[in-house]
Amino acid sequence: MKIETLPTEFVAATPILETIEAAGYEAYFVGGSVRDTLLGLPIHDVDIATSAYPQEVKQLFKKTVDTGIEHGTVMILDHGTGYETTTFRTETGYQDYRRPDSVTFVRSLREDLKRRDFTINALAMTHDGEIIDYFNGLGDLKAKRIKAVGNPEERFHEDALRTMRAIRFASQLDFTIDPQTVAAIQHHGNLLTKIAVERIHVEFVKLFLGKHPANGLTTFVETGLYQYCPGLATAREALAQLISALQHGLSSETTVWTLIASAVGLTNRQVGSFLKQWKSANQLISDVAAAVRFLEALQAGEVTNWVLYQAGAAHIKTAAEVANILQIDTPSLSQLLDQYETLTIKSKQDLAISGQDLIKAGVAPGPKLGQLLTKLEREVVAGTLDNDLGQLLNQALKD
Repeated sequence: MKIETLPTEFVAATPILETIEAAGYEAYFVGGSVRDTLLGLPIHDVDIATSAYPQEVKQLFKKTVDTGIEHGTVMILDHGTGYETTTFRTETGYQDYRRPDSVTFVRSLREDLKRRDFTINALAMTHDGEIIDYFNGLGDLKAKRIKAVGNPEERFHEDALRTMRAIRFASQLDFTIDPQTVAAIQHHGNLLTKIAVERIHVEFVKLFLGKHPANGLTTFVETGLYQYCPGLATAREALAQLISALQHGLSSETTVWTLIASAVGLTNRQVGSFLKQWKSANQLISDVAAAVRFLEALQAGEVTNWVLYQAGAAHIKTAAEVANILQIDTPSLSQLLDQYETLTIKSKQDLAISGQDLIKAGVAPGPKLGQLLTKLEREVVAGTLDNDLGQLLNQALKD
């Protein structure tokens, strides 16, 4: 098979391949960029594989960076763009179930592609668009199938994160997973405990942001992978119920975790400890807790001006999206946002009075000053006091 019209990203990188080939070596585009081109999807990173050894690559180009030279990877810098170029290699020994204990450089493209995770990622392409397919990756693309290269038991034992990558690809591409590959995922799921939580986190979120998350989530539940993820060991029923509820991918990572927290019955106070197990950033934890708090108010029918104000538009949208997925009977998003827009102020910075104004008016610095500001803020939000400096000062001095 040959792609007649190459995307501009490949055209720009073609001189790299031609330079390597002119020196007597082989060079190909490989991996996700080739797969996505065949699927008509946008290309992200253009990766190159070559029979040239790292030092041989470095001799051919003026600017290179040793991004992973011990594993054969050199970044070639060309007109401000970096191209990761990796020597064909074989790998042996995976004591940490993630990285090879040793790497051997080889001159064979087939041997290099043999070590890759899935057939659809084991495709190579020449600089003029000819596809090289040793493992029926084209057939699996056509069949919309995720299938491990060679023996799936070996592939997942080499890198246990591939179990999560399989379900992530099933979601992102709206593919099904080959039965033998599913069986191997189930067999090696426990090895996820050997993988850094941060890496699992990335794949888990991408699963829910994909085109058809129910595809990946089904395998995640049925193979028992969920048992080896932080805080989800007893969440089978809750996760299974999400499968039929998820008709399309979620809008953001905050929405992903708000949905998970709500599905497994976490309160906003429990969100922090749960997401810390996932090594989440503090800002994400704060955002999810705020969205869950607003969702709780929605369910309780207690959406006051102050609740809307504390949530903010972004968290209102997140909570409404989750409520829709979970089929919680609440006002529509447009109704909630209309109510939010009627608020006199949207943040403390909008308040017409500040701590300095109160100090100038004779209020001593200290806890009382902070309490006064909060009281004024709440009254303005409630609509019982205008956001006017004079009125706010008069009210503050009365108190």
